[in-house]
Amino acid sequence: MSNQEEEMDYANADYEMGEFEEDMYFAGRIMGDTESEDDDDDDEHDYLDNKITDTSAAEARKGKDIQGIPWDRLSISRKKYRQTRLDQYKNYENIPQSGEGTEKECKLTRKGGVYYEFWQNTRSVKSTILHFQLRNLVWSTSKHDVYLMSHYSIIHWSSLSSKKTEVLNVSGHVAPSEKHPGSLLEGFSQTQVSTLAVRDNLLIAGGFQGELICKYLDRPGVSFCTRTTYDDNAITNAIEIYDGPSGAIHFTASNNDCGVRDFDMERFQLVNHFSYPWPVNHTSLSPDSKIIAIVGDNPDGMLVDSQTGKTIAPLHGHLDFSFASAWHPNGYIFATGNQDKTCRVWDARNLSKSVAVLKGNLGAIRSIRFTSDGQFMAMAEPADFVHVYDVKNGYDKEQEIDFFGEISGVSFSPDTDSLFIGVWDRTYGKRISGLQFGTGGPGMEFLSEH
Repeated sequence: MSNQEEEMDYANADYEMGEFEEDMYFAGRIMGDTESEDDDDDDEHDYLDNKITDTSAAEARKGKDIQGIPWDRLSISRKKYRQTRLDQYKNYENIPQSGEGTEKECKLTRKGGVYYEFWQNTRSVKSTILHFQLRNLVWSTSKHDVYLMSHYSIIHWSSLSSKKTEVLNVSGHVAPSEKHPGSLLEGFSQTQVSTLAVRDNLLIAGGFQGELICKYLDRPGVSFCTRTTYDDNAITNAIEIYDGPSGAIHFTASNNDCGVRDFDMERFQLVNHFSYPWPVNHTSLSPDSKIIAIVGDNPDGMLVDSQTGKTIAPLHGHLDFSFASAWHPNGYIFATGNQDKTCRVWDARNLSKSVAVLKGNLGAIRSIRFTSDGQFMAMAEPADFVHVYDVKNGYDKEQEIDFFGEISGVSFSPDTDSLFIGVWDRTYGKRISGLQFGTGGPGMEFLSEH
């Protein structure tokens, strides 16, 4: 993951989750006919922001924009604004022109699939992004329940009751309320959460300084705190919670110090620490927990043995750094997402060539999820597009979910009924949107702030 000063400047300035001067279309310069002073811009941002409302499935069916954007009040159409985004959005690359070298390999897919129907957009929660390359900050535990980062707060949102609850606040001092060997009893202060994972009742947050905070949702307080490393290059890039071979709950932490660490949550202990030649941005465990797919700051990824950390096979094909991976529940198909704008689907039984190469519209593929039944795969770009593919029919057809805003994460519910998408809608006063889609039950939900 990028950690050079000039790259972070890029993230904080030019990139800043908007990537071109979209404000010119939505603030005072369009709402009024003359150049506005900053205060006027703010006033008109607020005016327009106040016009944006939550959108229900019924309203969307009647033609309301799913994000509540009042296109009829703007002097640019949705179609033209979409084309402007496509033309001007600047994809971040560590290897120049990497996104231009994959065209010949990419699979031509048919759009028009409708696997998940829009359910609602809510602006009552704020799903924020801390690092522009890390987008695994939304996790669903049921068709109605989702967890997300909102600045220093981890929030639970119920789409059934439309209520949000703060689960953990890390803006102040957080210390474990239980005693376990290796746990830092002094805890942490003002943790900057870079990544998150939630499964069943276990929540784990990873921080910029290598912090790991483990909380059981059915217990008060925090159970375990540890720091993976005191290395300057310590950021926790990804966390995955899984069932170990013995049945105990484990999780892996992928860090920028080139390490992959495996923790046993039954004993609250580090059981494995593997080191690799480059920063590790994401890891995924195969369903039988025997193989780890590893991707990071290298165009090539690898499959490694989960017990020894030794390489089983390299993964050749991507042209830039990768930040996403996921296993299909059948145990031999898996996928990787890269800044070359592609998701590659692999078969672990024959790695000589990708099963499919799927192309994004705007930028890097920063998050990938399979449904628990293996029917669908979602891949999220940095902004505006989530693609849902029909896996069982060879990725030939996709549902392209089209909206505006930076994506903080995507998550299918465990029963596959819902798809949650966290969106940072920078245009409207840095509000957040969230989308919920569903298969006939709930659906896709956008999460957003009033």
